[in-house]
Amino acid sequence: MATRYDAVFWDIGGVVLDLDSVRRGHRAFVETLGERFDLGDDALETWREELGAHFRDRDGAEFASAREGYARAVAAMVGREVSADEWLPAFERATAEVLEPIPETVETIRRLDGRLHQGVVSDIDTWEAERLLDQFGVAPHLDAMTTSEEVGRTKPDPAMFETALEKADVEPERAVMVGDRYRNDMEGASGVGLHTVAFGGSAADATPDDPVVDYRIENPLELLDIVGVERE
Repeated sequence: MATRYDAVFWDIGGVVLDLDSVRRGHRAFVETLGERFDLGDDALETWREELGAHFRDRDGAEFASAREGYARAVAAMVGREVSADEWLPAFERATAEVLEPIPETVETIRRLDGRLHQGVVSDIDTWEAERLLDQFGVAPHLDAMTTSEEVGRTKPDPAMFETALEKADVEPERAVMVGDRYRNDMEGASGVGLHTVAFGGSAADATPDDPVVDYRIENPLELLDIVGVERE
């Protein structure tokens, strides 16, 4: 049976990836680094402040590499520049142990495999997106990935969605974007002509008659009904 749409685009953070587990992963990494470099009790606060400042310093929707932000935060904690060889493997190990997907999203992606085009549209470094999607076992079920590192811009810049649509070779009205951020995901995707699905975060706070939010879900499995795929 044909589906109502030809493509589904997924955000990663807050949609595929449990954001609480990200915070736990960063904390575990800082603790690991603290033991190695004998850091003070304020190390985690320094990490958060420097990482936040890194992204705030970017120019509008310009891409800012998370990896560069991590390096900046590590340098601030340690008091000197630290080579990636000294911190990146520890970061990947510490986070891999605690990062968790949203199980219902993983199940939905699996069930939609082969039924329509599935892509990722996310403000993330490409290396980190690949690592997460591989770890969560969803990479084989996805047809394409569009990251801010690749495009050089972040959502809600139209280039993010236009790039994803070009890869999918579908018209915007035949695609849906699942996201948790109102401005970046809902306004951005709607502005290009995609249908939008709000899942959690600021996207879920939109009023019922908001014109940029087409659907609201509390469980990613509800997307099956939206696109017209029967639940097993």
